Amino acid sequence: MRVLGIESSCDETAVAVYDEIDGLLSHRLYSQVAMHQAYGGVVPELASRDHVRRLLPLVRQALADAHSDKDSIDGVAYTAGPGLIGALLVGASFATALGVAWRKPALGIHHLEGHLLAPLLEPKPPAFPFLALLVSGGHTQLVDVAALGSYRIVGETLDDAAGEAFDKTAKLLGLPYPGGAALATLAESGRSGQFVFPKPMLDRPGLDFSFSGLKTAALVALRGRDLLPTVRADIARGFQEAVVETLAEKCRRALLQTGHRRLVIAGGVGANRRLRERLAAVGTDLGAEVYFPRTEFCTDNGAMIALAGCLRLKAGMRSGLGMSARANWELGSIGV
Repeated sequence: MRVLGIESSCDETAVAVYDEIDGLLSHRLYSQVAMHQAYGGVVPELASRDHVRRLLPLVRQALADAHSDKDSIDGVAYTAGPGLIGALLVGASFATALGVAWRKPALGIHHLEGHLLAPLLEPKPPAFPFLALLVSGGHTQLVDVAALGSYRIVGETLDDAAGEAFDKTAKLLGLPYPGGAALATLAESGRSGQFVFPKPMLDRPGLDFSFSGLKTAALVALRGRDLLPTVRADIARGFQEAVVETLAEKCRRALLQTGHRRLVIAGGVGANRRLRERLAAVGTDLGAEVYFPRTEFCTDNGAMIALAGCLRLKAGMRSGLGMSARANWELGSIGV
């Protein structure tokens, strides 16, 4: 089975072709970061218009890279949500029309399910069941993954997600959009222990997160200080350490609570080098295997959507002629 995957949930247009035997055959991505930088964040209307411009050329390129045509494609998968509704509608309408024209099934994929399954793209993929730390954009969740479509959220953020806290703190530090990756880079040159930030909700039981107070602590630390390069780097280092230690400790608790011996890291923050080091150490301490996708598959991409579509089509899932697009969509509400 060979599936064309389309991702257009936010500010990246991505297309990929995945084959159940040969694996990932191609993936193409166009990032809108340069366009949105002038505004300090994503402008939904601009994002939607750019998806319209980019999708068809990217599909043609991905098919050519994969040496595929419409006759060799068995289905079209697209991101149905959650995300920016205008951007989702562009991808959903394009994929649904393509399915009708090609007489192939088209099915909507949950964006977060794509992230959860991204480590399956690696040469040594994790087997079900496993525990997943999903740190993607506005989401920070611990998910008990029993099988394809069987997801139970055991912990989640009560306010800001880790990625949002990174981006907002980066803005306070005067870093350009997108701020999370820039903050992580700045933290590399910071000195450990110069700024010690609270590790939210580690003083109480449970697996939930809260990062809004940590962002406020960074604001207080900045107040009245000259933003010298060393100060900015030290604050970035202290902030990152607080987020990483919080995520690591919650993963430790969740592994012990659920009894899982496989931990999967998914989502954009999963590309953070320091987080990878700490979670690998947690796995070693508990005798658990830790799985990361390649950094290029941590952020939004078409490969994870094509893979999820292939798995779901193999499981017998089919969609009708209608298309699906949801700005909000609970991960725990989907099934096979």
